[in-house]
Amino acid sequence: MTVKSVKPDEPAPLRPTEDGGTAAPSLRPISDGPGPPSDPPNPPDEPHRPPPPPPPPAPNTASITSWTRLEPHCRSQDMGRSVSARVFDPLWLLARQWQLGEFQGEDAGTPVEARVRSTSALLSRCHLGDLPANTNTQAPRYDPLQMPLEVMVERRGMRPDAANKMRMLTLSVEAGLHFLRMLESQPLAKNYRAAFVANYALQPLPAVQSDAADDGTRRFMQSMAGRAPDARLLAAAFRGTGAAQVAQDPALQIASGDRAEVQQTAIEWLSYYDNLFSEPAGPSDDAWLPSRMEYAVSVGAGMTADPGSEVLLTASEFDDGRLDWSSFDVSFESNIGSAGDRTFATATETTIPAPVTFRGAPAARFWELEDARLAYGLVPVGPTDLAKLLMIEYVGSYGNDWFVVPLTLPVGSVTSVDSLVVTDSFGVRNLLRPIGGGGLPAAHWSMWRQSAFFRPGEAPIGDLNSDRFFLSPSLGRVMEGSALEDVLLMRDEMANVAWAIERSLESALEQALTGYSAPPTAPAVAAGAVPAVPTPGNGAARYLLSSTVPENWIPLLPVELQGADGKVVSRLKRGAVLQPDGSQKVHHAQGQVLNAAGELLLYDEEVPREGVHVTRSRRMARWVDGSTWVWAAFKKQVGRGEGSSNLKFDQLLEPGTDQSQ
Repeated sequence: MTVKSVKPDEPAPLRPTEDGGTAAPSLRPISDGPGPPSDPPNPPDEPHRPPPPPPPPAPNTASITSWTRLEPHCRSQDMGRSVSARVFDPLWLLARQWQLGEFQGEDAGTPVEARVRSTSALLSRCHLGDLPANTNTQAPRYDPLQMPLEVMVERRGMRPDAANKMRMLTLSVEAGLHFLRMLESQPLAKNYRAAFVANYALQPLPAVQSDAADDGTRRFMQSMAGRAPDARLLAAAFRGTGAAQVAQDPALQIASGDRAEVQQTAIEWLSYYDNLFSEPAGPSDDAWLPSRMEYAVSVGAGMTADPGSEVLLTASEFDDGRLDWSSFDVSFESNIGSAGDRTFATATETTIPAPVTFRGAPAARFWELEDARLAYGLVPVGPTDLAKLLMIEYVGSYGNDWFVVPLTLPVGSVTSVDSLVVTDSFGVRNLLRPIGGGGLPAAHWSMWRQSAFFRPGEAPIGDLNSDRFFLSPSLGRVMEGSALEDVLLMRDEMANVAWAIERSLESALEQALTGYSAPPTAPAVAAGAVPAVPTPGNGAARYLLSSTVPENWIPLLPVELQGADGKVVSRLKRGAVLQPDGSQKVHHAQGQVLNAAGELLLYDEEVPREGVHVTRSRRMARWVDGSTWVWAAFKKQVGRGEGSSNLKFDQLLEPGTDQSQ
C-alpha cells in the first residue's frame, strides 16, 4: 500500500494494474467549488477500477479554498502481501545474519516472573556535626517520615532570642497582629485589642540601636512602635507565666466569661508561632562546622536484631544544598546506637519484569518507528571515543537484554536484597547473586555503590562489597529566596592576608543590606569610610602607620596551633579592623556566617586561591505528609579568585600625596 502526493499543476504518474494496464493513483481533490460528476460504478463482471482523477484546479485558485487529500486505496482485501515484507534475495540476508552472529542460539528464555526478598530498616538515629573516630554513643532519635533530613541538617537560627534584639521586626509585628485577628474571631463580650496593644506593644529602639540602624528600620519603628503588639513579648509571656495566667492578668481586664476563649487563642497562636520556622533547639542541633564552612551529619539504621548490624552513613562535606544518597559514605569506625531500635522489616514481592526503555532505543516491532529525537547511529565517533562506542554497542546489541524489577521502599531506609529468583518463559528458575558477592569475582563497576568513609591520612578501603541501597529522605523541589547574607572569602597575596568580605547582611526588616564590595580608592568613598588625615600645613612629610580598609572587610590572620596529635597546624583566625585615625574604633564581623563560632579558626585549605562564596538564604519545601517547612540555610560555592585590599603599612607620604596612591 503506497501513497504518493502529486502537485495539482503536474500530471499524475501512472501505476501498473493487475491485468498489465496502467491507471492513475487514487487522488481526490476537494474544493469548495462544484466538481465534475463522478463516473458510474463498474459493472459486476468487470474488475474494479478506480475512477479517473478530476482535472487540477485553476492556477489562480487560492490555497485556502483548495487542497489535496491523500486517501489510501487497497488493491485487494488481503493484507498479507503488504505486510509480509518479502525479500528478493533471501540468501544474501541469511549470509548477513550469519556474519552478525544472529544464528548463535543461547537457548535463553525471557524473564516472566521475579521474586524479591528484601530487608529494609528505617533510619532511627541522627548525629549532627562531626563524629569523632571510635565513638560509641546514643545519638538522638530521628523519624524520616516526620522531618526531611535536609531541614534538620541545614536549619539555622532565625528569630531573636530576646525582645531587645533588633532582628526580624516585620515578623514580630505581623505575628502580633495575627494574634489580634485570631482573638477577634472568638465570640467575646468586648474587644481587647487596645488592652493587648497597651501591655505588649512594640517598644521604640534605644538611642544606640537607633543610630546604628538603617533608614528603613528607623522609619518602620516610627510607624509601628506603640501601635502594634510585639510577638516576642507575647511569646515570652505565654511561655513564662502561661496562657491561663495571662488571661487572668488584671492589666488586661478580661471578663471572666471570656478567659477560656482568650486562653485557647493564646495556646493556638503560640503553636502557630513556634512552628512557623524550623530552627535548632540548642547547640547540639547544629550541624554546621565553622572551621570547614560546611555541614556534617551521620545517620544510622539497624538491619537485624544483632547489636553489630548497624549501618552508619556519614556525610562530612555537605555544602551545596542537596543531600542525596551520593553525599553519604559507609563508616565502620563508630556506633550511634541504632542497632537496638528494631526498625527493620522483611518483605517478599513477586512482580513481572519490564524491559528497560530509553529514548532512541531500537524499536522491538518491525513496523514501529524509533524516536527521532535521539539517533544513536548518527552520533559522531572518533578513533579514541571508546565511551561513545560502548554506548552505541550497548544500545544496538544489548539494549533489550535488561529488565526492571520494581521494589517498593519506605523513604529514609536502608535496604538489602536477600534473594532474587527469576523465572523465564521455559519455567527455569535462576537465583541471581549481587555483583562482587561472596564467592564471586571482584566487581569492576561501582558507580552506584557508596564508598567507605576514611579520614585524611588514612588509606581508603578498596573493595567495600556493599549491596545495600540507601533511599535518602531528600526533598524533591525547594523554593529558595534571595541571599540575605553574602560573604566572600579570598586571598590577598600583596598584603599576605586573607579577607572575609561581608557584601550584604540581613537588616532588621528581613532584607539584604548591601555593604562595600571593593576597597576604598579615595579619602572618602561613601558613608562609613574613614577619611584620610589631612596633610600638615607646613609642607612636611607625613608618616602613615596603615591605610584604611572598608568596615565590612574582616581580616583572617594566619596562626599556628598544636593539634591533638602534637603536630602544628595552620589556621586562619577571624580578626577585626582597627581604624588608623586614632579613634580606637574597631569594626567586627556582623553576620551569622563569621559569628557562627565564638572564635572562628578556619582551616588554611578552606580558603584556596579561587576563594569561597558563602550565602545564607531562606528555603521552603513540602514533605511527604503534606507539611510545609521553612528554614534558613548556608550554601558554599566557588569564589571569584584572588583580590587586593590596597592595605599598606609604614608609609612616608610626601606633601600633597594621598594615602590611597
